[in-house]
Amino acid sequence: MTASLDSADALGTQPVGRVLWHACSQTTLSVGVYGIYALTNAWFVARGVGETALAAVNLVAPVLLLLGAVSTTVGVGGASLVSRSLGARRPQDAAHAAGNAFVVFWTTAVAVTVIGLWALDPLLAILGATGDTLAYARPYATVIIAGAIFSTGFSALVRAEGRLRFSTLLWVIPVLVQMTLDPLFIYGLGLGVTGAALGTVGGQMVSAGMAVWFFFLQRRRPYRITAADLRPRLGMIGALLGIGAPSFLAGLGATVLIVLINARLATNTLVPAAVALAAFAVTARIQTFIAMPQTGITQGVQPVVGYNHGQGSTHRVARARTLALRATVLYGAGTGLLVALTADPLTRLFVTDPQTVATATEALRIVAITFTFAGIPPLVSAYFQAIGRPVPSYLISIGTLLAIKIPLVAVLSAWGPLGIWASIPAGEALSAVAALLILRHHAHRGESADDGRRFARNA
Repeated sequence: MTASLDSADALGTQPVGRVLWHACSQTTLSVGVYGIYALTNAWFVARGVGETALAAVNLVAPVLLLLGAVSTTVGVGGASLVSRSLGARRPQDAAHAAGNAFVVFWTTAVAVTVIGLWALDPLLAILGATGDTLAYARPYATVIIAGAIFSTGFSALVRAEGRLRFSTLLWVIPVLVQMTLDPLFIYGLGLGVTGAALGTVGGQMVSAGMAVWFFFLQRRRPYRITAADLRPRLGMIGALLGIGAPSFLAGLGATVLIVLINARLATNTLVPAAVALAAFAVTARIQTFIAMPQTGITQGVQPVVGYNHGQGSTHRVARARTLALRATVLYGAGTGLLVALTADPLTRLFVTDPQTVATATEALRIVAITFTFAGIPPLVSAYFQAIGRPVPSYLISIGTLLAIKIPLVAVLSAWGPLGIWASIPAGEALSAVAALLILRHHAHRGESADDGRRFARNA
């Protein structure tokens, strides 16, 4: 009997191209819907509150990125353990891994809320919020930090057992809630940026509630989390964090990079700070939206690679990796060209000030070059995480940040906003080359295949 595509067994039995297409189409739909929300949220804030408010919201974006990095860390680490355990026919280990992922995230989220609200003003100062932007940034950040415990639905853990459709619903339904609440709170109730933050947290609450139902109450699954699975196991937590830490470092790195770019734009003398910051806010939102399918490819390949690695099917692992790399490069090249050609009308969807439009259009045309290369480093990093090899992933996630991206922004920012815009695609291109060299080195050594056989044998 042929396994359903929406099941764990399909990850190891269906043709690789078919199961990868199913997985990536579902994850791309998920993150694509969120990308639409990110754009509509920016539009609601820019048109309903003002361009200064949009700049302030973008200054707080690193807080959301940091929370996302924490949830991705436990999600990716837990998903790698879950998918490999299911591939090796050990569902109880999968339950232990998922339960400990919940505990680690909830503990961290509570700490983020307590510390973040206690040190809110110093935090906003570090993020670059001053003057007019501070007045908008403070209420927005307060709501986002207060709702930290709801900021994940553990979709990576759902994907790890092949339940891709429910994983998609974990994104689609909350985003629809957010897109409904935003105009209601911003326009209907006149809550401004506070309303935008409440809309975001409201959607997150729906996603968190769906996850609790799925993992703790739903019965038609290969494993179910019980109270015993929530007991912290130091070995399990260590493995979870060790595998997932590169994702945290990548998220933390993205946060640091955005803070650095905002700081350089705020102090440049060639373009008014508010104009430069608003232009970057628009560019960053569009870039995030365009990159969503590449994120979907990265997320979709992980359960396929992890499950087949767990059962020792190294040829299926290699096939999935190759197809995913081809897809992310082709998509990036096509969309990069399209965005470069339509940069002016795209920016005018969000801002109307002529100088801001001109600055954002210039930035977007340069940053569009990034799309061809941007999907490669996270995909290669995720591949190593899926097979339980975090060290190469560390080199890609944090090594490229420290050795390539930050130095480029620091040096090229001497030429003002134009230099900063140029540093973004240059950093991504060099990071992609580094990631491919690391992948080639480990593939030639054959360590991935050896690890797969050892995992399958020991499990």
